[in-house]
Amino acid sequence: MRDALVAAAFRLFLERGYEQTTVDDIVALAGVGRRSFFRYFPSKEDVVFPDHERCLADMTAFLAASDEGHEPVPRVCDAARLVLRMYAENPSFSVQRYRLTKQVPGLRAYELSVVWRYERALAEYLRGRFAGRPDGTLRADVIAAAVVAAHNNALRSWLRSDGESDASTTVDHALGYVQSAFGTPAATTPTGEHPAGDPADPEHADDVVVVVSRRGAPLWRVVQEIETTLGRE
Repeated sequence: MRDALVAAAFRLFLERGYEQTTVDDIVALAGVGRRSFFRYFPSKEDVVFPDHERCLADMTAFLAASDEGHEPVPRVCDAARLVLRMYAENPSFSVQRYRLTKQVPGLRAYELSVVWRYERALAEYLRGRFAGRPDGTLRADVIAAAVVAAHNNALRSWLRSDGESDASTTVDHALGYVQSAFGTPAATTPTGEHPAGDPADPEHADDVVVVVSRRGAPLWRVVQEIETTLGRE
């Protein structure tokens, strides 16, 4: 019945327009009563976003199942990919919704509130992982916002292509910027081993480079000394 209501709603939205379609119109086409509609959807806006509550619950559960072995930034990037998967499960529906949302300001505002809930879930997880660190809360909020911005930029690009481009590749590329800016690189060779010299390689985990410089030396000089030292390794 839930799927039937969504199908009826979008058929009417496309034929008549969102504003011109009422809940009574939707239930009449679906062949159910108003009470059945509101059992599934609190409002007409909710029928446009029928899968976000489930996706938010899945994301929250995914983050809650994390442990100390999970790097926090890659973990929230993987959580964002759950949202992508939801959209990619039904490309034609996702494209229809994207076009409808662009046309109706009220739906755009509703969508922004949904996006904020995803961002808050990511930020709450990161705040827990960064607790006790200097600027831990600030770092958590900035990274959460960056993940959402990168994901949404790639998602919109995929939707504008009518769902014909490779969504996963596009989102991975965007989230790569976030991981390179805030995360710990996790590069491996095709055999699964860390490259030689990689800080994640146990043989090099304790390597430390110490550079001594005069107080007041310009920053470029310090950087040059570091580069020179590393070049001798």
